[in-house]
Amino acid sequence: MNTIRARKDGWEAQARIGVVVPHADVGPEAEFQAIAPEEVSVHGSRVHFGAMRAGGEMDPKIPHDPVRAFVQPPHIDDAVELLAASPLDAIALGFTSSAYVLRASGEKSLLDRLARRARGIPLTSTTVAAVTGLTALGARKVAVVNPPWFDDQLSRLGADYFTEQGFTVVHHGPCGLPSDQKLITPQALSAWIRTTVAGHRPDAVLVAGNGIRAVGVIDALEQDLHLAVLTANQVLFWHALHLAGASRTARKITGYGQLFDTEPGSAAS
Repeated sequence: MNTIRARKDGWEAQARIGVVVPHADVGPEAEFQAIAPEEVSVHGSRVHFGAMRAGGEMDPKIPHDPVRAFVQPPHIDDAVELLAASPLDAIALGFTSSAYVLRASGEKSLLDRLARRARGIPLTSTTVAAVTGLTALGARKVAVVNPPWFDDQLSRLGADYFTEQGFTVVHHGPCGLPSDQKLITPQALSAWIRTTVAGHRPDAVLVAGNGIRAVGVIDALEQDLHLAVLTANQVLFWHALHLAGASRTARKITGYGQLFDTEPGSAAS
């Protein structure tokens, strides 16, 4: 009988990360998979988001009512329960703006509610992960770069969120790029951060919003600006890996920021 030499087929994954995303957004899954080493697999679940249309189209500024509706029961609760039926190690919520409108206390209530449907699988969200990552890096002064489809009020709510968590927000606002996912390039985002944000002298830059193309600029910006750069999907994936018990795997990731050299709960010097 001949011995079969089997090729990799994905079943050998050492960590399986689930992510809940808006129905027409491919950003979180794409960026998770770009960062993920071979031993990590990514599994998505989708929830209807009233501010997005087929093909990922959005209005230039998203209204706030769909942002609130995205995290209301029952749809996101059902999505978490269905995702948690799979043998996953952590579940991440790939959505930023809901935390801005809920504030930290409302987001905690949301995570507590969803945890009852998650079969004991650890849960995290983008802003919880960002607070954890910024704290681990020892960053206190933060510049928050929001997607162009966030309006000024939503951006202010985001600044309030991080101020409430004890950070000094030295800059916040929607970035001055086209309000269209498909038109945002790494080159344009990098140039905007260099010219608009760097002069505020933050300890760290957070590119918020899971739908903005961002992980590809992290390494070059950190090297050139000599500060920490976090993005929504990068920090969410980092936190999910640690919650999944895959800290050793997280430390093997290179090229996506100094964050991956940092453990949650450890303040960087």
